[in-house]
Amino acid sequence: MENLIIEGVKSTYFTPQVTFNASTGECSIAGESYLEDTWDFYKPILAWLKQYTEEVKGPINFTFDLTYYNTSSSKCFLDIVKLLKDYKESGGNVTINWKHPEDDEDIREEAEDYKNFLGIDINIIAY
Repeated sequence: MENLIIEGVKSTYFTPQVTFNASTGECSIAGESYLEDTWDFYKPILAWLKQYTEEVKGPINFTFDLTYYNTSSSKCFLDIVKLLKDYKESGGNVTINWKHPEDDEDIREEAEDYKNFLGIDINIIAY
């Protein structure tokens, strides 16, 4: 299985830096996620994770490190966390880290909402 690397772009819309390593299970989405066709951007990310959980079946250390994202991106993040939860419940080794700027309560609260709504451990880390 190939790694998934998507370079972040800042223009009219912002896409995050995506770095998924198939051999280590280290996965991160970082930067800003404010784009017009959000589903088109996140569809291959979800497909990669699904393939990884079905074929590689290795540990996943997933880090969200976003400074800004829009509502449609948030929906895609929820889909990612749901997929990770399903994998963990089926016996997969999953760690989720959610980094946020110390003064950004909205991003922290979103992580807490996912944690409470889905009943999955999320390490919420202020910086």
